[in-house]
Amino acid sequence: MPDIDYDSEVSFTSAAPGYWSTQGVSDEDWSNHRWQMRNRVESLEEVESYLQLSEDERAGILLTGTKLASAVTPHFFNLIEADNPDCPIRRQIIPQVAETFEDPTEMADPCGEDSHMPVPGLVHRYPDRVLLLVIDRCASYCRYCTRSRVVSGVGEQHLETKLEAAFEYLENTPQVRDVLLSGGDPLLLSDNRLKRILSRLRSIEHIQFVRIGSRIPIFLPQRITPALCDILREFHPLFLSVHTNHPRELTCEVRDALGRLADAGIPLGNQSVLLKGVNDSVEVQRALVHKLLLCRVKPYYLYQCDLIKGSAHLRTPIRKGLEIIEGLRGHTTGYAIPQFVIDAPGGGGKIPLNPDYVLNSDEDKTLLRNYEGKEFMYSEGQELSKLLM
Repeated sequence: MPDIDYDSEVSFTSAAPGYWSTQGVSDEDWSNHRWQMRNRVESLEEVESYLQLSEDERAGILLTGTKLASAVTPHFFNLIEADNPDCPIRRQIIPQVAETFEDPTEMADPCGEDSHMPVPGLVHRYPDRVLLLVIDRCASYCRYCTRSRVVSGVGEQHLETKLEAAFEYLENTPQVRDVLLSGGDPLLLSDNRLKRILSRLRSIEHIQFVRIGSRIPIFLPQRITPALCDILREFHPLFLSVHTNHPRELTCEVRDALGRLADAGIPLGNQSVLLKGVNDSVEVQRALVHKLLLCRVKPYYLYQCDLIKGSAHLRTPIRKGLEIIEGLRGHTTGYAIPQFVIDAPGGGGKIPLNPDYVLNSDEDKTLLRNYEGKEFMYSEGQELSKLLM
């Protein structure tokens, strides 16, 4: 990736109406999340009216009707650099014909969710926590979506969720203490429907934590209204994981939306996906994690891109993620360093990946290295322990 201007990337700018203001769109409409959803950029004609497309992009958009729909909110679309074919925002949301190329190692369900569903829409892979898929739509569609098989409504497989059956299963499974709501994007649900789901979960005594995974604060910050925040405030402890991949996504509007959530007492964490040409450099990741902290968001996970079908053009080698973590460790605050993980292909769950800081170890001592490459010996104190026994 080319060098970036760090100061520029960590500054906040507005995703102003731009083109839309010339079409008579008022500030009131632009700030309304329903207007944003009604006016998403979806068709080839709409995209071409704003961007000069490459042949690969044009072909990619024409093919989206059979795999994963193409749709982008005006807010997020405004972040694309129209004259930059390698724009990191563009690479995430504008389809490319490379999505039709499939490697034999790629999968429709790389995380093995379908095989861990005791009832439709409820994934129970870890002993004490579950994933509840409550909706199959998003505000915008990421081209590397791990659930592209069921999200957006154009693929061969459709999401089926039986909420009452899921609630009944949870009531009868007392080891479950943590529920993650995802989809699609749960914050696309109406306030009333979201409140009903949260209330039902909170009525189950052994459920201690509820989490929501959402890209809405990034794609559609207008949705984070004071009324929504008041509803979420009722269901603490409630956590929210947002999904941001590049510092440019953190606009003034996004910062303010995240601030409203933080002010409502909701702990915020960020999950990024490591993507080729988007955020696969220490420089971009450092700007991203610093800007997240300015928004009161803890960098939580950095994911190796899943082996989703048609994503090879966006995947990086695992070693790139390890290089990024090593480039952050010791060079910024520990609060800014995410855990690099890979979701084991086929359904093995998250596996943490770390640079090798342990050089050698036996029962008496461990040889370590620090971020500078200097070596240190840590004694286990076995001899003293024997004397004290």
